[in-house]
Amino acid sequence: MVDVNGNNLSPVAWGVIRTGELDSFPDRLHRIHQGLTEVILSHRPTEAAVENVFLAKNAASALKLGHARGAAIVTCRANDIPVYEYSAREIKMAATGYGAASKEQVEGMVCRLLGIRERIPPDASDALAMAFCRAVTRPVGS
Repeated sequence: MVDVNGNNLSPVAWGVIRTGELDSFPDRLHRIHQGLTEVILSHRPTEAAVENVFLAKNAASALKLGHARGAAIVTCRANDIPVYEYSAREIKMAATGYGAASKEQVEGMVCRLLGIRERIPPDASDALAMAFCRAVTRPVGS
């Protein structure tokens, strides 16, 4: 999560919602909903960004990722938070200037741009990259 104040961006929070210990897939989706609801209630974001659906070689993994993405979108919309979608290429381009950047390049650049000096989990850096992309591509004055 980032705060936007004019041209200044600063990190507010980042993290990962862990679901691996839960038995069923519906329980995992519910945990995503619960965790995201806690973040929303704690930080009161005004917008959210998600990565567009992409094609994966493993159809089962892509389907599960789509469900998780859907849980996040519905949670945001249920809390009146508009959701903006970006392709992986758009996110990488916003963060690094190169649409085919590696995960490590995106993580490093996002941390530099936001002044984060500690190592953060890869999924958290992906989320910050999406927030950064939204912040730098949103219309002026919004």
